[in-house]
Amino acid sequence: SRHLERNAHVTLYLPARFRRSRRYPVLIVHDGGDYLNFASMKTVLDNLIHRMDVAETIVALTHPVQRLMEYANHEPHQRFLVEELLRWLEREFPTLAEPHGRGLMGASFGAVASLGTAVRYPETFGRLLLQSGSFAFTDIGMNPRGPLFERVVEFVNEFRRAPRRVAERVFVSCGTYESLIYENRSFVPFLQAAGMEVRYVEARDGHNWENWRDRMREGLSWL
Repeated sequence: SRHLERNAHVTLYLPARFRRSRRYPVLIVHDGGDYLNFASMKTVLDNLIHRMDVAETIVALTHPVQRLMEYANHEPHQRFLVEELLRWLEREFPTLAEPHGRGLMGASFGAVASLGTAVRYPETFGRLLLQSGSFAFTDIGMNPRGPLFERVVEFVNEFRRAPRRVAERVFVSCGTYESLIYENRSFVPFLQAAGMEVRYVEARDGHNWENWRDRMREGLSWL
């Protein structure tokens, strides 16, 4: 990656019945290794596609190196995703190269990275899946989450000041036992105010991979 100035490891998932003669939607997943290891994402995708709950999809699972920096609305990371990874996928594979055929997904800081990329490249990704997003803000009070969240707070404050339509559909989920539940609840009206179709789901769960695994079916099938 020229933008990240390092080798960027990406795990690629192709549906079992993949054919070069068809065109497929593309989903880019933040924290791809963790989704595979802790949320059984390959097995989940296999089953959802087999049951026709989700369209056959090409999934690119990314692996961060400096996660908290790269995912905090970091321009080089966003340029890598769109100008390098997405363009490579669309050159090498038969994809639906329109917004409704492109999605971004992530949990916690990965949700911030997904939304931040969509904001920098509006109408590039038609689908966003944001799980337990770390959407810290200070426009109505102080941020108690510390210096790691400074760039996130700056980004979220700006979006709340001027919401923008950056995708067609956004699925947001969060656990009711998470410390981030207030931030996620309060962020949904801003996404809706920007003109995006939003589905918001809460689960009686915490900030963990079981929660995010168990919301994948509802999120991916709706998107």
